[in-house]
Amino acid sequence: MGKKVGIVCCSNGQLVTYREEINNLLLELQSRDIEPVLSDYIYSDGSVVSGSAEERANALMDFYKDDLIMDIYDISGGDIANEVLPYLDFDIIRKSGKIFYGYSDLTTVINGIYSMTGNESVLYQVKNLVWDKTGTQKKQFLSDEMFKFDYEFINHASMKGILVGGNIRCLLKLAGTKFFPDMNNKILLLEAFSGLEPQIRTYFAQLAQLGVFKKVNGVLLGTFTEMDKRNKTADVINVAREYIGCEVPLAKTNDIGHSSLSKAVVIGREYFFINENNN
Repeated sequence: MGKKVGIVCCSNGQLVTYREEINNLLLELQSRDIEPVLSDYIYSDGSVVSGSAEERANALMDFYKDDLIMDIYDISGGDIANEVLPYLDFDIIRKSGKIFYGYSDLTTVINGIYSMTGNESVLYQVKNLVWDKTGTQKKQFLSDEMFKFDYEFINHASMKGILVGGNIRCLLKLAGTKFFPDMNNKILLLEAFSGLEPQIRTYFAQLAQLGVFKKVNGVLLGTFTEMDKRNKTADVINVAREYIGCEVPLAKTNDIGHSSLSKAVVIGREYFFINENNN
């Protein structure tokens, strides 16, 4: 086999009914000369967890310590990923040079890694390889195309800065902790799976009350799945504009979020977004 990658589950434990799906994912990775190595804490023990917070964190750290493991893919999502943060050794993570991949609730771990180490991570769910039935993800996986996404500006025509954020609900779990990223001069990515207007409003209100929108160089909206399904995307944009104001650049992409066709984006990397129609 080629390079080894660690497979972890820092958030909700995987149901045993997902075993076939996970096995198909492992076969897909193996077909690409990637050898997946599973954590001992993948499947739910009958509750929401696959192991204690410390056990899940130690399993993740074992992969960071293993010189044969190149990168780490988290295949979970849900609610409990922030439990592992106090048990992580960020000095080891910083020095490892390994890239952590995850999405949704793993927004907590990804932004925690950036805040504590400055390291980049990738907001992406590797299960897209088996969830997407069009073959697009398989064709684009780990290529430059996987990281290219379209966007359009709503306010202003450009913004530049290191990208932080991800799932808005999960990012806010870090508020008031040392794991919440410094928002000064950043581009803030915000997307969501669940939530209708009352929830979206309260998330934006909390970010505003934290002073985030006075610090960032711009905001990039991804998809808001539940609102989008109800044809309420315009309402999300209106709420964002209400709280962000007119002075902060605001852009929208439909390529980042919870869709099985979603592209990858690098948290902790500097991006320069520009409205090319104005060139």
